[in-house]
Amino acid sequence: MKKVTRIDGMSNPRFSNNKLRVAAYARVSTDSDEQLESLKAQREHYENYIKTNPEWEFAGLYFDEGISGTKKEKRPELLRMIRDSENGRIDFIITKSISRFARNTMDCLELVRKLIDIDVYVYFEKENLNTGDMEGELMLSILSGFAAEESASISQNMTWSIQRKFKNGSYINGSPPYGYANVNGKMVIVPEEAEIVKRIFSECLSGKGGNLIAKGLNKDKIPAKRGKHWSSGTIIEMLRNEKYKGDVLFQKTYTDGSYNRHPNNGEKDQYYCKSHHEAIISKEVFSKAQKLISQRRKSRSKKTKSNAYQNRYALSGRIICGECGSKFKRRTNYSAGRSYIAWSCKGHIEDKNSCPMLFIRDGEIKATYSTMMNKLAFSRKIILEPLYKTLSRIDEKSDLERIAVIDKRLEQLTEERNTLIGLMTKGFLELVLFNKERNALDIEISSLTTEKTNLVMAFTDGTSQADEVKELLDYVSGKAFIGEYTEEAFEKYVENIIVNTRDELTFKLKCGLSLKEEVVR
Repeated sequence: MKKVTRIDGMSNPRFSNNKLRVAAYARVSTDSDEQLESLKAQREHYENYIKTNPEWEFAGLYFDEGISGTKKEKRPELLRMIRDSENGRIDFIITKSISRFARNTMDCLELVRKLIDIDVYVYFEKENLNTGDMEGELMLSILSGFAAEESASISQNMTWSIQRKFKNGSYINGSPPYGYANVNGKMVIVPEEAEIVKRIFSECLSGKGGNLIAKGLNKDKIPAKRGKHWSSGTIIEMLRNEKYKGDVLFQKTYTDGSYNRHPNNGEKDQYYCKSHHEAIISKEVFSKAQKLISQRRKSRSKKTKSNAYQNRYALSGRIICGECGSKFKRRTNYSAGRSYIAWSCKGHIEDKNSCPMLFIRDGEIKATYSTMMNKLAFSRKIILEPLYKTLSRIDEKSDLERIAVIDKRLEQLTEERNTLIGLMTKGFLELVLFNKERNALDIEISSLTTEKTNLVMAFTDGTSQADEVKELLDYVSGKAFIGEYTEEAFEKYVENIIVNTRDELTFKLKCGLSLKEEVVR
């Protein structure tokens, strides 16, 4: 049985008699016959429901039909009801659910708060919530949770069709890569173009870079896609395209609400479909090409580092504050007439009140890194070797299952972050609480995105977490390991450092390990 709490009309000077002036709000999201039938049923239900209550006075029925409920500005009847409430014509409002009232979190909170300010309360039947019975912050929390959940549901419904095609591998790429064409909804090989693709991969494995390969194709007057000239960028893009080995990674990019295209770095779900179509290049050849490209990139980085990055240090951009999430900046500090290099949180530098994290000396960070690596080398047989064996046995199915779990969690975290930002923008959260919650969300999102990227790259560039662990194991077991800090080793094996406190650091290694270490002083 529905529960509606009575609000005594005599206690409010706005009430002209002993009865509550009760209005109802209803909405359907489309103008189909089925939905309009639903609206008709709602109208009859609420009119009878209100009029049969002797303590209530019917104040009207407000309804929007055939209109999206995402934004309140698109619902004229809802806005009219709010105006009538402000003008003293309504004391109490009944609606089916929060999602019928407002699916946008900020709209819902704004409307409810506005009504409470004028002593008008709302009863949500589905959730059994009466805004007149609840403490402000508790109400805020519950409404935010419901609204965010409804918002996520809307997003899922809108993209359901295309996501389903991604999942079952039936999505048709509107612009297949060079070497393929769409025929009856399938990617088929274009023989003459496929020979050029094979030539590109063959020349790559023979040691040629993208620039030389492009020059050769242009010299032979072989037209690129749509008749354009070949470029180094085009060649590298082709060499990295998993479609040439018969697989497809769906949704590499996505379009935002403003119709701008972005690379997908974990913001949206991705789906990897193996054996989607006939391959031009074998998986073995593709994997070898990826490793060669990666090696060339690292080689170029080493050669140009002294020239192009003279002012850049190995630790730059890799030290992250565990309090506010800001990166640390390299600074020269002075004490007792002597100078020393230290790293300071950017958030603390800009506002000491918002982040209490103090500086940490450069030598302390490097000494702590050395201690961590020496411990890793000493315990490699009980940490790295078993880890490598375990990872080597993990098949691609397990990786794909983990990617699905990460995708689901990233979607939840993104919704939570958007809600948090909205609450802050509207002034419902204090800055300190916002920074703390936002930092926690961003750290988890960053960690999961990195993990997902590593898993996806295992399919697309021939690398894997097991390979990273093996490389680290070989390093700490070999003669090259000297037990001291070197920039080359740090850049190769460390993703970033989280400064938990001035006395504790967490080293996040590229192989996936996260190791805590007390600061060495």
